[in-house]
Amino acid sequence: MRDARLQVVETRLRLYHSKFYARQKQVLISRGGLLDGDRAQVTAGSAFLLAVIFYPWLEFSWRMLFSSRAEELNKRSRILLALAMISFASDAARAQSPAPADSTSTPAAQPAAAPAQTDSSSSSSSQTPAPSTPPAATPAPAPAAAPTWSVGPINFSGEVSGYYTYNSNHPHNQNSNSSDEGNNLYNFNTQANSFDLSFAKLAMSHSPDPVGFELDFGFGRTISAINATEPTTEGFQYIEQAYIEWKPAKAKGFEFDLGKFSTSAEAETIEDYSNWNYSHSLLFAWAIPYYHMGLRTSWPVGKHFTGGFQLVNGWNNVTDTINTGKTIGLTGALTYTKFTLNLNYYTGPMNQGTNKGFRNLFDTTLLLTPPGKINAYINFNYGNNANSLCSTCIKPATAASASWYGVATAVHVQMTPKWAIAPRFEWFDDAEGYALSRALPSPIWDLKGAVAQQVKEATITVEYKLLEGLLWRLEWRRDWSTYPMFERGLAPISSDECNYESDCSESTLLPFNNPAGLAGYSKLQNTVTIGVIAFFGSTR
Repeated sequence: MRDARLQVVETRLRLYHSKFYARQKQVLISRGGLLDGDRAQVTAGSAFLLAVIFYPWLEFSWRMLFSSRAEELNKRSRILLALAMISFASDAARAQSPAPADSTSTPAAQPAAAPAQTDSSSSSSSQTPAPSTPPAATPAPAPAAAPTWSVGPINFSGEVSGYYTYNSNHPHNQNSNSSDEGNNLYNFNTQANSFDLSFAKLAMSHSPDPVGFELDFGFGRTISAINATEPTTEGFQYIEQAYIEWKPAKAKGFEFDLGKFSTSAEAETIEDYSNWNYSHSLLFAWAIPYYHMGLRTSWPVGKHFTGGFQLVNGWNNVTDTINTGKTIGLTGALTYTKFTLNLNYYTGPMNQGTNKGFRNLFDTTLLLTPPGKINAYINFNYGNNANSLCSTCIKPATAASASWYGVATAVHVQMTPKWAIAPRFEWFDDAEGYALSRALPSPIWDLKGAVAQQVKEATITVEYKLLEGLLWRLEWRRDWSTYPMFERGLAPISSDECNYESDCSESTLLPFNNPAGLAGYSKLQNTVTIGVIAFFGSTR
């Protein structure tokens, strides 16, 4: 008799269990998830079934489990009845739980996408491609957030960049640290036909809340070039950036920074991983400063424009100021989904020992970020330095000022998630030989100081993403000038140097318009570079 009653209960429990879940599945499929009314109905229905229909079963089960006759039941029957009561409670709990979000349902309202903000601790014109918006019918899953390396409130990041460059000119001073370094017109990866460490960086930062800071240390050839004018006895040669940030909570995005920071006048950044090409452009190397020491501010005005003001010592100087004057910087960034326009202007006295004669720099970059896999930028620079007459130049300046200007353009094509290609082209005019004077070989610089010339470069960079945070780049670059300035082969002999001296006889002079260039020098330079970049932390 007991077994027959138990079989009846077991059969009815299984029948109820299958019918209850079938009803729940139909509701989920038809509605795309339980709404508030559905949950209320299911909850009420479950309670009614438990109270009216299944009360006798629950009472019978309770008696069978805990009455004095429970010992007569076998172990399998008691376990089955206990699981049945747990299942009833679970059904009611599921009916009251909130439904999962459905990607196919149309939300009542979606917040508008915020425009990209300019990061005060990095370049004002990032080259990171803007993500395209996927179709609403087939939304793509959100990408995983970049990992942040942190210890408490301090975030850590950095990079290590190394390379090998083949220079077809085989310059004599390919491994020297003088102005005759092998890859002329390069600023960081200057060593020819040699393995070299370009940059090793470790950065620590804390986002302002309302006070924060940025402290970046660097080692290698890059940091040596950046801090070439700083004293080596005070440790400044290892610091790329060091400034404090203040961002009041109720100031509507206003930020105040004080210390040493990278210039805003740049289409590229010092860090290799954030650029499209491995070598840096001519405009980045010769037309603008690397950093400033002083204060800067930024303040969003509306949804798309951010303006800023800077008051700094000048160009590339922390401790060794050349005069008592100060340089003023005005910055502006207009940011939309498909493009960003950056405008920067610096003006101030930059002549040694006097506050007369201002140096002016106008820099603008248009970064195009349309939906898809292709991005591009156009960068224009114009600079002028008053009272900089060079009376010893081969081509003396006709006015008491020197000017330089140039344009650079680059395109970035993300062919696959791992492969990308980035061509770049530049044209730079140094009309008085002022900006490129330190790029000339020693015989020219030592004897004449400056030479007017126009230079151009074309670069093609292929990038492969080995791993997350590890890039491999293969780059071909061609530089050429209107003046033979690229060292070729052996060191110049005395008859070559005679071309730059005023007391040589005419019989020993070689024509400057020799298509092959002066003996020992060339108007052309071709290089092939293989670079590997590893980066980590919040910048990843």
